[in-house]
Amino acid sequence: MPYEYLEDITTSDAAFRAWGKTLEELFTAAFDATTNLMVEDIDSVGEKEIRSVKVEDNSEEMLLFQVLQELIYLKDAFRLLMRLKNVSIERRGESIVFEGMAVGEEIDDTRHNLAVDVKAVTLHHFQVKETGSGWEAVVVLDV
Repeated sequence: MPYEYLEDITTSDAAFRAWGKTLEELFTAAFDATTNLMVEDIDSVGEKEIRSVKVEDNSEEMLLFQVLQELIYLKDAFRLLMRLKNVSIERRGESIVFEGMAVGEEIDDTRHNLAVDVKAVTLHHFQVKETGSGWEAVVVLDV
C-alpha cells in the first residue's frame, strides 16, 4: 500500500500522500488511495467493468489531478468503483499523456461498504514532485 492518509492537513476533507518509484506507480497508488476512501475494503472491488482512460496535460501535477477526477466521474456517473491497470505515461512533445485501464465494478450495496462520498479533487496542498527515490504526491479530496 504505497499511500497513507494524512490526518493533520485538513479538518473537513480527506487527504493522502502517495508514492512510487515511477509516475505509473504513483498514479496507481493515488487512484487506489482515492478508491479506498470510497469503499472500506478495496479488495471487495471486482473486475467486471473496464474503461479506457486517456488524459493529456502539460504537467505531471495536473495530469494526476485529471486522472483522479476521471475516477470520481466514473463513480458519480456510472456508480463504478475502479482500480487502475496497465498504466503508461509518456512525454510527447510539450504534453504528457496518461493511458490506462480503469477496472472495477458497479457499486453493490450488499458487498461494498461505502465509506465516504468523494466529490472532487481540490488544489489545496495538491502537489506532485520527484524525489530521490521516485515520485510523491499529496492530494486533498473534497468529501
